[in-house]
Amino acid sequence: MAAMKVTFLILILLTLASQISCNKETGNSEKCNVGSAVACYNKPKALTYKFIAIASIFVTSMLGVCLPLFTRSVPALSPDKDLFVIVKAFASGVILATGYMHVMPDSFNALMSECLPENPWRKFPFTTFVAMLSAVLTLMVDSFATAFYKKSGTGGAALVDSTRCGAIYSEERAVELNGHDQRKDGEDDTEGSRLLRYRVIAQVLEMGIVVHSVVIGLSLGTDESPCTIKPLIAALCFHQLFEGMGLGGCILQAEYGMKTKAMMVFFFAFTTPFGIALGIGLSNVYSPDSPTALIVVGLLNASAAGLLNYMALVDLLGADFMRPKLQNNIKLQIWSYIAVFLGAGGMSVMAIWA
Repeated sequence: MAAMKVTFLILILLTLASQISCNKETGNSEKCNVGSAVACYNKPKALTYKFIAIASIFVTSMLGVCLPLFTRSVPALSPDKDLFVIVKAFASGVILATGYMHVMPDSFNALMSECLPENPWRKFPFTTFVAMLSAVLTLMVDSFATAFYKKSGTGGAALVDSTRCGAIYSEERAVELNGHDQRKDGEDDTEGSRLLRYRVIAQVLEMGIVVHSVVIGLSLGTDESPCTIKPLIAALCFHQLFEGMGLGGCILQAEYGMKTKAMMVFFFAFTTPFGIALGIGLSNVYSPDSPTALIVVGLLNASAAGLLNYMALVDLLGADFMRPKLQNNIKLQIWSYIAVFLGAGGMSVMAIWA
């Protein structure tokens, strides 16, 4: 899967960054290498909290991403019901705020750090530039992937058959007139194309979340201050819970088989704890304030921010709010907007702690 390849690439980049940063420190090392001078520094106690973080974040991540997958057993939360649309709008607002309020500020902090040379890092807005490129590249991947699967025949009748009992078919089924199914020519192709879009959205969205999850896990894993880690655990648990709900909704609509669903769920739940474990293993050699680490993490966060912002606005919110289901129901549209503001607002408040 694409998410797996991206995860391994990130791990390679971060490992290389840690090795280079410990072997090649610049003249700013005394100014930037704050390590043991941090207030509340207590390595043994911090390690205990890190193990607690690994377990608790894994459980809440698994819970968040799995909740939407079990909604079909609850009639009121089935994908063709209004309540599901509102819950999905809330989760989309969470993903939007994750990009703007969590990932992008982290990139700004890294790339504008005093540990980096003023020229070029503080002379040019690399964060917004890379985020812009990432959004355009996401559009390209979105477009080319959909076109490729259409031309290869993957989006044919088999995909349509798999949606007969699912979200897409139930929402977009043909209108029955006088007891007869008036299905238009080419409707099967439309349903197959819609399913392909959902599958591309789910995979690309998980790629962006994986990038961010590994980076925040690594950051927590290298922190040696219990005073910092304790509030972070609670904040990241809520963060992963709501973010998982957004991803889980996309996986549900993509109508994947059980094996693919299990892999995507596992990767989402696994990446942040693995990032923490990686940070623990590299804590003696990895300096988060080294120039190389700041550049790598800053650019990765900027890329993830652009991807998440594009996915939230274009593929999730934009696509849902322009559908007939919402366009023809003003009351549902208003409730969905309220849900978006609540999701984005709640996630923005969490930026105080995480």
